[in-house]
Amino acid sequence: MIWRLAAATLLRRRARTALTVAGVAVAAAMLLDMVMLGSGMRESFRGFVEQQGFQLRLTPRGTMPFDSEATVGGAARLADSLRAAPDIVAVAPLLGTKLFTPRAGDDSVVAGFLLGLDPATQGDYVVVEGRDLAADDELVVNANWLAATGRRIGDTVRVAQGYEPQVRRFRGARTLRVVGRARFVMLAGGERAAAVPLATAQAMGGETTRDRVSVLLVATRPGADVEAVRARIEAGEPRVSALSTAAALKFVDERLSYFRQLAFILASVSLAVGFLLVSTLVTVSVNERIGEIAVMRAIGVARGRIVAQVMGEGLVLSLAGAGLGLGLGLVTAHWLNGILAAFPGLPAAFDFFRFEPSAALRALGLLVLCGLAAGAWPAWRAATLPIARTLREEAVA
Repeated sequence: MIWRLAAATLLRRRARTALTVAGVAVAAAMLLDMVMLGSGMRESFRGFVEQQGFQLRLTPRGTMPFDSEATVGGAARLADSLRAAPDIVAVAPLLGTKLFTPRAGDDSVVAGFLLGLDPATQGDYVVVEGRDLAADDELVVNANWLAATGRRIGDTVRVAQGYEPQVRRFRGARTLRVVGRARFVMLAGGERAAAVPLATAQAMGGETTRDRVSVLLVATRPGADVEAVRARIEAGEPRVSALSTAAALKFVDERLSYFRQLAFILASVSLAVGFLLVSTLVTVSVNERIGEIAVMRAIGVARGRIVAQVMGEGLVLSLAGAGLGLGLGLVTAHWLNGILAAFPGLPAAFDFFRFEPSAALRALGLLVLCGLAAGAWPAWRAATLPIARTLREEAVA
């Protein structure tokens, strides 16, 4: 009965109710998007890091992975010493360099990124067409490289690590066969990339890359103290810095604190807007029906039923707005994600907005509670009206 009365009251002014629900839906969508933004970037980065399955990343002292052309020498000896440690179960050396490829059908040269790795332990890409590397003269590339060079899987190409455009001369050139197309996990959007066996990448660079690597990924045994392993590596190998997954996430948290603060502020504004919209409409509705409410009080309708009806109006508005806001928020997040995907230096598959059902339920539930609370003041006013004076004033009016 109470719900039917609340719905009937709202339907008396359909246009006004629809506009209020639309406003609450926009507030709910913004609230949902800010909740998704607050955790999406961190969880995306965590997913990338943990997908590789390595707990430590060793780089030249004082650098971050692939943020410079610095390399570590004596890579084979270093990798062997790490594999001999009892707490380490796998070591994956990586070498990142430039890649130059002649474009099919003309004289232009396509620049890209070349990753040398061990196919048996790599976690940097997922093959989506063709197959993985099996020989030193094979090449796995991404879709951007194929589109830019005009090549196809199965083609034999000549690639190089260096190119002098003035004399059109390649340095460190090799003839390789494209055997697969892959999706690179940590690759920035639009970047052209290829992967070859580590020995091939080192040989292409000559003396500058011989027995050198850019990063060594280290996997520890289950239950091992990762921080203790990290400290032991840095103490024994002063040439390298060891970055743990926990430290990497902490570093990212510090850099993303601005986004979380912004998300919190905008989410708070969304809640306030939703509260004010519902409170305003319910208050106006009570003022319009003040005589009707006084009559109900006069014929013996309990105050509790009047309070429940008025607060029910706020609850109906917030529930309808939250339901519409859920769909609107997901559509908006998908649209914004596509725009922000072009942000420089971020992996193409990086998600700024990540939907988590539990977080979305809490956020929208909070908005519904705000809508319910928004009806408290007009409900109290309706329940405490002086009956005789209100009826007299309404009769005179």
